Amino acid sequence: MRSVLLLLVGLVVGAAAVYFVVPRGGTETPAVAEGTEAPAAASDPEVRWKMGSTYPATLVQLGELGKRIESQIDKVSGGNFKIKFFEPSALVPALEVFDAVSEGSIDAGWSTPGYWAGKVPALQFFAAVPFGPRAPEYMAWVYYGGGKELYDELYARHNIKGLLCAVIPPEASGWFRKPINSPEDLKGLKMRFFGLGAKVMEKLGVSTQLLAGGDIYPALELGTIDATEFSMPAIDLNLGFYQIAKEYYFPGWHQQSTFFELIMNMDRWNALTDTQKAQIETVCGDQFRQSIAEGEYIQIDALQQLEDHGVNIHSWPPEMLDRFHAAWDEVVEEESAADPDFKRVWESLKAFRESYSRWRDLGYL
Repeated sequence: MRSVLLLLVGLVVGAAAVYFVVPRGGTETPAVAEGTEAPAAASDPEVRWKMGSTYPATLVQLGELGKRIESQIDKVSGGNFKIKFFEPSALVPALEVFDAVSEGSIDAGWSTPGYWAGKVPALQFFAAVPFGPRAPEYMAWVYYGGGKELYDELYARHNIKGLLCAVIPPEASGWFRKPINSPEDLKGLKMRFFGLGAKVMEKLGVSTQLLAGGDIYPALELGTIDATEFSMPAIDLNLGFYQIAKEYYFPGWHQQSTFFELIMNMDRWNALTDTQKAQIETVCGDQFRQSIAEGEYIQIDALQQLEDHGVNIHSWPPEMLDRFHAAWDEVVEEESAADPDFKRVWESLKAFRESYSRWRDLGYL
C-alpha cells in the first residue's frame, strides 16, 4: 500500500512540473538564458573561414559592411560558423581577391563585381551600370528578372559562388581641381574611374585607371592622377579628397546604385550544410537593409561637412549628361559586339528595364 501511495505522489509531482515548465503550446523547448547564444544545430560541423577584402574595415559602409559579416554570421550561427575579416593585403592584395578565392587560397572575399572587369567583363553589370536603375529596380532584375542566373553562371566557371550582399545609394560623379564647364575641359585629364563608366570617360578624352580605395589619395596628392571618382559623399569625406580637389560633381550617372558581394570558393560553399548556406544568405539579406537605410541617412551630414571644408558642389548641366549618355550608348554597343556574355547580360537587363518602365512611370513621382 505504501509503495502505491509513493507512486501516486511521484506521478502528481511530475505532472505539476511538466505543467509549469513546458510552454502552453505543448512543445518542449530547451531554456536559453538571456544574453547567451542559442546552441548551433547538432548536425552542423564547425566552420572557420578566412575572408580577404578589397576595402579596409574602417572605410564607411564599403569596409564596414564587410566587417559586419564577421559579427553577424557569428550571431546567427550561435558561434558555430565564423568568417574572419582580413584587411586588404593582409592575405592578398585588394585587387587579387578574385584569383585567391577561385584557387582556394582563401575561403571568401568581400568586394564588388566591377573590380573583375579584366577577367569577366559581363560581371560589371552586377556592380553598377551607367544611367542604370535605382536599387529597388536593380534588385528586382537580379532576383526575379533573370539576373541572378546569369551572375551564378559567370562565377561558376571560375569555381566561385557569389552572393550579392549590399547595395549603396548613388555615387558622386567626381572630384576635379578646376571646374568642368564643357566636354573639352575633360580632354587630357588623368582620372581614377571605376567600371563601365571609365570607358565612357575615355570616349571623352580622359585617360582612366582603376585604383583601389587606399591608393587614390596619394595618387591625387602626387599628381599621378588629376581627378578621381570613388563613391558617395560620406565615403569620399572619409577619404579626404576635399583636401586636394574642391570641385565636386553630381549626379553620379555612372553609378546610380552599386552592388557589393561576398564571393566564396565553390568547393567551400558546397561543403556547407543547407543550414549554414541559409545563414550566409540571411546575413546578406540583412546587409541590404543596413546598406540602403544607413547609406541614405549618412549623406545629409556629409554634404554639410564637405561644404564647411570649402568644397564647391556642382550639378552637371543637361548638355553634359547628354554627352555622357551618348558615349555610353557607343560603349555598350562596342562591348556587346566584343563579348557574347556581355551582350547576353546587357540584353537581359535592357529587356527587363523596358518592361519595368511602365510601372516605374506610373508608380513613382
